Amino acid sequence: MRQYDPDLTPPWKRQRPAPEVPAEPDLVVEEVTTGFCGAVIRCEKTAQGPTVTLEDRFGKHRVFPMEPRGFLLEGRVVTLVRPRAAAPSAPRRTASGSIAVPGARARVARAGRIYVEGRHDAELVERVWGDDLRIEGVVVEYLEGVDDLPAIVEDFSPGPDARLGVLVDHLVAGSKESRIAAQVTGEHVLVLGHPYIDIWEAVKPSPLSIPAWPKVPHGQDWKKGVCRALGWPENTGAAWQRILSSVHSYKDLQPELLGKVEELIDFVTAPQG
Repeated sequence: MRQYDPDLTPPWKRQRPAPEVPAEPDLVVEEVTTGFCGAVIRCEKTAQGPTVTLEDRFGKHRVFPMEPRGFLLEGRVVTLVRPRAAAPSAPRRTASGSIAVPGARARVARAGRIYVEGRHDAELVERVWGDDLRIEGVVVEYLEGVDDLPAIVEDFSPGPDARLGVLVDHLVAGSKESRIAAQVTGEHVLVLGHPYIDIWEAVKPSPLSIPAWPKVPHGQDWKKGVCRALGWPENTGAAWQRILSSVHSYKDLQPELLGKVEELIDFVTAPQG
């Protein structure tokens, strides 16, 4: 049995449904009845139905009902609809990979500290772990070498509420650094290190677009030797800025450094037992 069609308009005269377009902010449309042209400012739900507010080039605002076929977009008749709610985004992470805490204020500095050998070490730690350190209230200072570490530790007077963590370059068995570290390591002092001659090497070669860190002959200035081997100007300050700017997260650092820094942060922030 044929279904009765109450619409007596011939099929060839019926309007085709207009495409639905989300009324996203800044979308420019023209209202078909008034000719008012403007950018979408907002959508609202009212008792009479959804409305859209447009702003023209003079800053004038007008509110229109979001009726079917009510607007022109680039000359085409469209039906504006409310945009879908954005899907929940994944939690933002800090450069170290920790979950970021939006709006968190820096904690008052702890008595405990982390010492690193030099300015470059401190800048690299700040670049990757800076957000975490501020939330934990951990200050990082640099030593300008480890030769005076025993005297510095004695002056610091580490204790249960003031632990001291130290990051040392080239901490390998039998080295000068390992002998100094053995003199100061204790219950409230933790000295850890990476195997690299300098903190530069703790940055992976790939972010710098180099195949590997050059081998510099013994007896040569290592940093200048690296610059020469890579064809960089022998300006170690400029070279370091080039290296540091290539680091965007923990993924750009060697795991031998990552684990040591994380362990030092855990050590100086551990609750008093």
